[in-house]
Amino acid sequence: MSRVLFGLSTTEVKKAVNQTLRETGAKDHISEIGKLKYDILKQSSVLAYECETSNLSQVGGFKNLKEWLQKRQMIFLGEKNIPGLDTPKGILLLGVQGGGKSLAAKAVAGTWGVPLLRLDIGALYDKYIGETERKMRDSLKMAERMSPCVLWIDEIEKGISTGGENDGGVSQRVLATLLTWMAEKKEPVFVVATANNVQTLPPELMRKGRFDEVFFVDLPDENMRKEILSIHLKKRGFDPAVFDLDKLSQVSNGFSGAEIEQAIVSGLYSMASGSGILTNDILITEVKTTRPLSVLMAEQVEALRDWARDRTVSAN
Repeated sequence: MSRVLFGLSTTEVKKAVNQTLRETGAKDHISEIGKLKYDILKQSSVLAYECETSNLSQVGGFKNLKEWLQKRQMIFLGEKNIPGLDTPKGILLLGVQGGGKSLAAKAVAGTWGVPLLRLDIGALYDKYIGETERKMRDSLKMAERMSPCVLWIDEIEKGISTGGENDGGVSQRVLATLLTWMAEKKEPVFVVATANNVQTLPPELMRKGRFDEVFFVDLPDENMRKEILSIHLKKRGFDPAVFDLDKLSQVSNGFSGAEIEQAIVSGLYSMASGSGILTNDILITEVKTTRPLSVLMAEQVEALRDWARDRTVSAN
């Protein structure tokens, strides 16, 4: 709990702890105190506190990413100090839409037990000269005051992509501010940036040293699909052992994690309007009547996978 209270004055600490203890039904004191800390320090309208986090155990696949994060957890949290070893800076997650990049960002914060802040990079832009850059600086300062924390920048390419000459150089100045901060920050703020379109990302963001690693989130393989099916069935109160996960995994080839979840949701609607029992046949029917993104946007998805194959580290 002391990590979450870092950066507050004695009076603010007492206020946060007392208010949390007064809250009825507050099961997660760390999350509640983190939210109160954010409310006390709040200065930015583009930086949101994410109350709902996850855990890496609730994320199907991502074997390499999970191992990478586990090795760095104690260093980031200050539980182990090794001379000459820097605090982890962050990661860039590239990949197919619906592959679980956002869920992974939430899982890092939930697993490490630190606040999760989401930077709405689209809301940064302001019509007044200098306001966009000021909002960016204020947001980064806020993240430092909330440290240790995870700063999630979702779809980062939408705010700092190349080809932004028509905005008067604002996107380039925003990028420069972010890169300078990432290089010079001393506080434990772990950046998780996600992106869908790698072609528009500026090279200065991609080079080694900006992020600790660039991971590619691919479509799940057969074993991962079984794991994802099991997670979402359990989440909705069903015993995965009752279902033929091997068959369901086979027919859902090419599906992202989000599309697998949606097939289960659609199956529940079919169940509710029919016999009231969720069966294997219902789920198979829902999968077979769905056209995943890998089919609808086949050329773009394959181009992204080809690009990432020898340039990034697989998250799975």
